[in-house]
Amino acid sequence: MSSDHHQPLLPPESAYDPTEKVHIVGVVDDDDDYTTTTPPFSWQKLWLFTGPGFLMSIAFLDPGNLEGDLQAGAIAGYSLLWLLLWATAIGLLVQLLSARLGVATGRHLAELCREEYPNWAGKLLWVMAELALIGADIQEVIGSAIALKILTNGFLPLWAGVLITAFDCFIFLFLENYGVRKLEALFAFLIAVMAVSFAWMFGETKPNAKELLVGLVVPKLNSRTIQQAVGVVGCIIMPHNVFLHSALVQSREVDPTKTGRVREALRYYSIESTIALAVSFVINLFVTTVFAKAFFGTAIADTIGLGNAGQFLEEKFGGGLVPILYIWAVGLLAAGQSSTITGTYAGQFIMGGFLDLRLKKWARALITRSCAIVPTLIVALIFDSSEDTLDVLNEWLNVLQSIQIPFALIPLLCLVAKEDLMGVFAIGRVLKTVSWLVAALVIAINGYLLQQFFAEEVTGVAFTSVVIVFTVAYVAFVVYLIWRSITVSTFGFLKLRSQAA
Repeated sequence: MSSDHHQPLLPPESAYDPTEKVHIVGVVDDDDDYTTTTPPFSWQKLWLFTGPGFLMSIAFLDPGNLEGDLQAGAIAGYSLLWLLLWATAIGLLVQLLSARLGVATGRHLAELCREEYPNWAGKLLWVMAELALIGADIQEVIGSAIALKILTNGFLPLWAGVLITAFDCFIFLFLENYGVRKLEALFAFLIAVMAVSFAWMFGETKPNAKELLVGLVVPKLNSRTIQQAVGVVGCIIMPHNVFLHSALVQSREVDPTKTGRVREALRYYSIESTIALAVSFVINLFVTTVFAKAFFGTAIADTIGLGNAGQFLEEKFGGGLVPILYIWAVGLLAAGQSSTITGTYAGQFIMGGFLDLRLKKWARALITRSCAIVPTLIVALIFDSSEDTLDVLNEWLNVLQSIQIPFALIPLLCLVAKEDLMGVFAIGRVLKTVSWLVAALVIAINGYLLQQFFAEEVTGVAFTSVVIVFTVAYVAFVVYLIWRSITVSTFGFLKLRSQAA
């Protein structure tokens, strides 16, 4: 676009009703509408824009990530902290691109995918997003259920914890009826609970400060820790979180037709997202270093998972004023509960965007929750007494989510680079190159994880044949998404222009 005045291609169809949005314009500034110029920085406005980034950061703190943290610490010690830092930076880049797409277009990723791709491809992308969401939700709900089981001294079985978590999710989402800021305050509280719990554990166990600093700045990797390294990177980009952030940023009142207002929003969202992921990095650091201090080099390092981690910590460090077992459980409960709510939230946007549903939010939440709660209940009933089997299931669920990453990442990178859609906010050549290199790295790492996993788990002619057929179809769809982004103009603009000529 030659003009600096940004005009969206389609009428904005916001993820939030106008009455639900946080009012920004006129709170601090003046009568200037800032059509082309960017308003000056304001701390008060930064506060008003703060919220979506912290909701997004929950996915970096869910039970699946915590399990990856504790296993990395127990098996690799402090040696993968540098990778945790860089993986968080990669995650920040992807989430900022998602926010950029949502703010500049006034629409979220699921809606845009429905418009961008043919009906069959859009429906397939929706199925992939739902599968990734269900896989993440099972881990998150089971994490909450494990925490409740610990806190009740085993009185509540896993299936009861699953039902409680599913039910109280609706209670928390009901807070949104009183304004999005109330819901954001709840998430801030849950993040604070995690920070205090895991910081307390950090203080109790006293990890080695020198080894911690060395682990942060000196890259180390060997054959024994490669699987944990892949896990650290693989957990960072959650497919449903990419969809979610592009919708969350629309909770603020920003006019996408005014370039200055869009630039202002992107500035504040970049700051608050960076702060939010810095907090999540510190919390992940606490968990990794606690288990590095406690179990690195021990005989039980390879056997630690979410279910038995608290008990092992209790045996290692004793009771104390507040038993470390319960401190761990409180942090795990906050992680599971918060990520379950954001998962339900993401499900509403994914289903509504891909299928163009016009349902009430509570109805979409009920459908989304039902899709995930049935398989989660089955998992809880089958694996309640088998921690080893539950850990194997977690590995399969991680694989399920790893498979889905290209189906969120590739559409995002294609859309955010299209000038017909993004106008002056389309990413430039340098950022586009960096973003695709990062995407290629993440997809390659997850490809390695899948190859290793299937090499160990896939046996038998029939199962192998199914996996080969699936792999061919999978690769073909990924290639199609990339090919289409190169050859087809967004929303058929080439066709429209040729007709106009």
